[in-house]
Amino acid sequence: MTVAETSTSSPSPAPPSQAAVLAEISLMLAKVLDEYGLEEAEITMDTSLHDDLELESIDLVALAGLLATRYGHRVNVAEFLAEKSLDDIIGLRVGQLVEYVRTVLDDGSGES
Repeated sequence: MTVAETSTSSPSPAPPSQAAVLAEISLMLAKVLDEYGLEEAEITMDTSLHDDLELESIDLVALAGLLATRYGHRVNVAEFLAEKSLDDIIGLRVGQLVEYVRTVLDDGSGES
């Protein structure tokens, strides 16, 4: 075996599936919303953070912290939201957040 053969790195792991990220975000949302009694709400890709879950800005901050803890600081919700208009933020759906997380993890170098 040559040095070149032994120094090849294994491919980066694939990002988690859409279903896996949705499940984790659903658990995080249930944790954030527990005090409002909405932990039983069905959360889908089409669930609106504002209209369906009545998420307040402080709840979004808490969710962002949970996402950063779980996936690392590359998942920066503040940066993600900074690129959006107020109407886009109000209309934000769980699916958009799921796809953002998957995109960041797919584009990342594996650093947290």
